[in-house]
Amino acid sequence: MLALLTIALASRKIIDISLRPLTRIETTAEAIAAGDLSARLPDAKPNTEVGHLVTSLNQMLSRIEESFALRIASEDKLRRFVADASHELRTPLTAIRGFAELHRQGAVQGEAKTAELVQRIEKESIRMSTLVEDLLLLARLDQARELQRDPVDVKTLINEVVASAQAAKSTHPISVNHADGDVCILGDSQRIHQVIANLVANAQSHTPEGTAVNISVSQNEDGITISVTDNGPGLSEADQAKVFERFYRADPSRVRSGLDGSGLGLSIVDAVMGAHGGTVSVKSELGKGATFTLFFPTVEM
Repeated sequence: MLALLTIALASRKIIDISLRPLTRIETTAEAIAAGDLSARLPDAKPNTEVGHLVTSLNQMLSRIEESFALRIASEDKLRRFVADASHELRTPLTAIRGFAELHRQGAVQGEAKTAELVQRIEKESIRMSTLVEDLLLLARLDQARELQRDPVDVKTLINEVVASAQAAKSTHPISVNHADGDVCILGDSQRIHQVIANLVANAQSHTPEGTAVNISVSQNEDGITISVTDNGPGLSEADQAKVFERFYRADPSRVRSGLDGSGLGLSIVDAVMGAHGGTVSVKSELGKGATFTLFFPTVEM
């Protein structure tokens, strides 16, 4: 009888020990259910079934935590984007409303002043229209819609960009270094034109008048590289890390000339390059200018 009792007690003890990891699993599950996604199961002997279960569950919990973190970050980014877009749209709308109110109240007299007021309203409406067009383009690119894919003559396209940029703003001399031979990209000509034009406009807008801008093109077996370089004030490391974010404004002490853009120019560059399977990067030092580099990987025509 004593032997049976001893066996029973020993068996119970063994069962309790073997079930201890399951009790820990239950405790961890309760912590996760309460919202603690960082909770993990304590390590168990890896050569046991419970040990294999603990390892698998901890891996699964890590992936769940990462997924939730990405979702929260995405939601926060979307909220900031909507708030910034609303603010950017509200600014020209408020200006247009104010100018219209001045005209309605008769505060502006004379043909010259009235013409100036109308011109201001027109500029603000153009700014708002540009912002809306940029937002729509980003929305289409976010939906991963297929871009038009045709052979694009890079030399011709860059020459067109330079001609347009100098016609719009002749304050910055622009030079071009073309690669030898024909240079072609398989992609959307209009979007690639926009990407290069945005980089040139960015250089013109954030550097003093007279600052030289250079566009250089090179190619090898890996792909085609297009760089836009200026010798302006440059960017800090903090600005370089965020410069492609939507509505991000670099250090306000940087030179700005003319009307501010929509704040989406470099974001569009990044999105268009992603849609082409390419990349955009920036290299800069304060006081030593900046270089934005586009890379289009080789694609069979």
